[in-house]
Amino acid sequence: MAKGFVKLFAKNIKKSFGPGQYQANGIEVTCVHCQHNQFEHGYAQLNTALATLFNLDFANRSATILTCHRCGYVHWFNKKVSSID
Repeated sequence: MAKGFVKLFAKNIKKSFGPGQYQANGIEVTCVHCQHNQFEHGYAQLNTALATLFNLDFANRSATILTCHRCGYVHWFNKKVSSID
C-alpha cells in the first residue's frame, strides 16, 4: 500500500513540473506552429494603461499561457485551460 502511494505521489510531482497536454473549451490544444501537444503552463498579467498610470497593475486580470515544449511558440488563453490526465 505505501509503495503504491509513494509511486503515485512521485509520478504526480514529476507531471506537475514537466510539460503536459491541455485542453481549452473541451478541445485538445496543439501548437499552431509545429503541431506538438506538450506545453509548459504559466500565467501572464494583462496590463492596462489606466491601471499602470495609477500604479495598480496588480489589479489587472491574468491570461493563461501555454508554451510549446518543442518550438517555444506561446499560446494565450483568456478562458480556463485544463490539464489532460
